[in-house]
Amino acid sequence: MELTGSRRAPLPGARDVGPWPESDLLEATIVLRRPPGPTPATELGAAGRPPVGSRRYLTREEFRTRHGALAADRERVAGFAQRAGFAVVGESVGGRAVRLRGPTRRWSEEFAVRLRRVAWNALEVRAREGPIHLPRELEGIVVAVLGLDNRPQARPHRIRHRTEAPTDVAYDPPAVAAAYSFPPGSDGSGEALAVLELGGGFSASDLRQFFARLSLPTPTVTVVPVDGASNSPTGSVDGPDGEVELDLEIAGSLAPGARLIAYFAPNTDEGFLDGVNAAIHDATNRPSILSISWGGPEPSWTDQARNALNAACEDAAALGVTVLVAAGDAGATDGSTNGALTVDFPASSPYVVACGGTRLVLTPARSEVVWNELAIHEGATGGGVSESFARPSFQSNVGVPAAPNGFVGRGVPDVAGDADPASGYHVVVDGQSIVLGGTSAVAPLWAALVARLNEALGSPLGYLTPRLYDPAETATFTDIVSGNNDGYTAGPGWDACTGWGSPNGMRLLAALQSAPNAPSP
Repeated sequence: MELTGSRRAPLPGARDVGPWPESDLLEATIVLRRPPGPTPATELGAAGRPPVGSRRYLTREEFRTRHGALAADRERVAGFAQRAGFAVVGESVGGRAVRLRGPTRRWSEEFAVRLRRVAWNALEVRAREGPIHLPRELEGIVVAVLGLDNRPQARPHRIRHRTEAPTDVAYDPPAVAAAYSFPPGSDGSGEALAVLELGGGFSASDLRQFFARLSLPTPTVTVVPVDGASNSPTGSVDGPDGEVELDLEIAGSLAPGARLIAYFAPNTDEGFLDGVNAAIHDATNRPSILSISWGGPEPSWTDQARNALNAACEDAAALGVTVLVAAGDAGATDGSTNGALTVDFPASSPYVVACGGTRLVLTPARSEVVWNELAIHEGATGGGVSESFARPSFQSNVGVPAAPNGFVGRGVPDVAGDADPASGYHVVVDGQSIVLGGTSAVAPLWAALVARLNEALGSPLGYLTPRLYDPAETATFTDIVSGNNDGYTAGPGWDACTGWGSPNGMRLLAALQSAPNAPSP
């Protein structure tokens, strides 16, 4: 039986160098169906967002009982593994996932796949083409098999500033927080803020250097390895280390009271899903906020991987975890090879807050426009309309256009913040002080704001996205009405460049506190 949505396209520009060794031990994640009955989305109420303070999110224990993998399904996978010669090496009941290990030959025989060695961008990766077929024991219970193909799935959405101009500026993160009126008297205390990283790492000396310059205490970062990945700095300032340290330095300086947890996973579709599941189902660290600065164009994902990761974002919403995702750094095409308009995923999931980018100038007078530096090869904010996810009800009356293929899809982004490398952030990466921008900076900036809002409100905002479309909340934003992302143009109200615009934290907090049944200030 062919597994729906599992067809994999050839890796563009790759060169086949032969079969993957038959004796190599490979690990892959088997994603199981949801239990019958109500889905996690139904836990959020008919409107998607009960008033602030009245919502009862599920605990992780409750979630496992109500929406975790069925015991009978897990037993079937265990029975298949024993029969076929696989070892069960991991299991996430809440994430509905079982991780198996076995030799290449057995994966090829049981799942009817050809695993090849291919040379691509100076890497040698394992790739497959076409569909996966399920063994009879797994038919009807498995919705995805991820990890057999280990090509890089996502890219970090950060850009180093290189082209100097007289109008360029750069900021320490607290200066941007002040411009966005982050609520005084809060620092994220009591909150656990997670970041997902798909490569690279950070060094304690870099963090000490960065936070000492801001006269802030250096945070302790809890590292959680996923699928064998780890905090592994590359030593290359232009490699993935820049993403990791940008995330930690922005989040840590803007919410210095919050606990920081970094989940390191491989940059594959399997690693991405397992990393998100590890964060949202972490019963030890229990993050209330997850910042994701990685993604890829919607068409670059298989349907099975995209659907599995979107389901994990839905799980996060039911658990009360706010997920903030960078919207991309390559304008309205998201860097697609054919130049077609598309959006970045997982920013296009309706269960996340998609974060777009602006250019912020504070002196001599404040101005803020859509970030677009494509002409000098320094990126532009992602944004547009999904061709995979239907338009959610909270976007039904905000003027989201149809997708390029006519699909009535989810609009991206929801919000924005300073992202232009020419108005970027001073950071320390691999011992160097540099300036970075990109929507990678906006996700942790918004994550820090949510941490401070949670602290001030005394309860987690959780599934925040629909609330951002309530008139009381939309009125708190600074509307960005000038600029474009080479596909869509900014204008009054929501647009596919900067969403509702950049935040005013104090106004947003006041609106949330004034909501029916909101906790007292």
